[in-house]
Amino acid sequence: MIKDAYKLTASEALALFASGKLTSVELVKSCLEQITATDDAIRAWVYLDPNAVIAQAEECDRIRKAGLATGPLHGIPVGLKDIIDTADMPTGRGTPIFKGRQTEQDARLVELLRQAGAVIMGKTITTELAFVHANETRNPHNPDHTPGGSSSGSAAAVAAYHVPLAVGTQTNGSVIRPASFCGTFGFKPSRGVISRTGLLATSDSLDQVGCFGRSLADVALLTDVIGGYDGRDSTSFARPRPPMAQGAAQDAPVPPSLVWFDLPFNDRLSDVACEGLDTVLEILGPQVTRMAPADTLSNLVAVQARIHEYEICAQQADVFLGHWDQISDTLKPVIERGRKITRAEYEDALAVKASAEAFFRDFFTEYDAIIAPSAAGEAPLFGPNTGDPIFCTLWTLAGLPCVTLPLLVGETGLPIGVQLIGPAEKDNRLLRTARWLQLQLAEAS
Repeated sequence: MIKDAYKLTASEALALFASGKLTSVELVKSCLEQITATDDAIRAWVYLDPNAVIAQAEECDRIRKAGLATGPLHGIPVGLKDIIDTADMPTGRGTPIFKGRQTEQDARLVELLRQAGAVIMGKTITTELAFVHANETRNPHNPDHTPGGSSSGSAAAVAAYHVPLAVGTQTNGSVIRPASFCGTFGFKPSRGVISRTGLLATSDSLDQVGCFGRSLADVALLTDVIGGYDGRDSTSFARPRPPMAQGAAQDAPVPPSLVWFDLPFNDRLSDVACEGLDTVLEILGPQVTRMAPADTLSNLVAVQARIHEYEICAQQADVFLGHWDQISDTLKPVIERGRKITRAEYEDALAVKASAEAFFRDFFTEYDAIIAPSAAGEAPLFGPNTGDPIFCTLWTLAGLPCVTLPLLVGETGLPIGVQLIGPAEKDNRLLRTARWLQLQLAEAS
């Protein structure tokens, strides 16, 4: 028995499985003990059935012992954001409107996890309808603070050592920001890499799936497993996916060329975040070009909001109409604003989005990645809102791959992430650049 097995990364646990020094049951029981010890304060989970989880782990161990084929996540526990459908667990979507909701079909990404041998640990708490209003999850580093949203439970579960891996979604900043606040690695691959079939739809143009882990290798591995073409998803593309784990393990052949944008909203950064990022930029020196972008780039924030608000009102119209009394006072004004957006205004926003995508296709012919804040600073105090997503908005709108690395610490000891953004469908190169960045900063420390 490995002491404190719950602290292992997925990659470490897989190596111990292969050597016979650890079983899936031992890992799962260690994680369950950690959940029992800490989740009363953190509240990362909305659904967890320990007996069912142990049964999954026992089956994984039986398969391995019998010499049958095993998958790349065989025996590894994974948490799922509670907007991802599962045939054997309810999917409540963060609202009493869908309490006890049960589907007969797994989401496509859940099918792929099962095929890879993963143990589906349970459902992690999300914000109301995966949007602006917080639910009860707290930051594992300090429960007086938010874990971010809307993938709050997934980020907190990984940070609290409840599971080595978890899946979330991002329509604005809902993977990168909570990963930053909770001190985990967060990776949102290029739009269309991971199928959204079987997930709550809030914005067909913007919804994207992402991963949480405690190492770069782990988020890459999870993305490889759940990535793939799905003709039922309008954004899924019928081409091979970049090899994520391969990219995360590679050394950069030459030092990458990075860009830092001096955006108008950089003044929202906390002093400590500014100081930390300035230190990172100083260490990287000539590898970073500082650039003042055209005003149109910062104007994309309003474009993202217009598309998101219009589409959630269209896609969840029946829910809002039939359950208005069960909608929070945080979300109601957003819905009312979204209902006032005209079709012409929405189509104009989509045209600007397409222009942004074209801009970044050309931009990345000269640069390997953009370096940026993951969030405005440390996690703010817990409240109805989950923090400012603005440092993720542009990249999500354009569908670019983004990764946050837990590199900085704020003045109260809470983590702060550093974000890298790369060219669409070259996610492996972005992960390679992220590995390079980690090594550069480790050598300088």
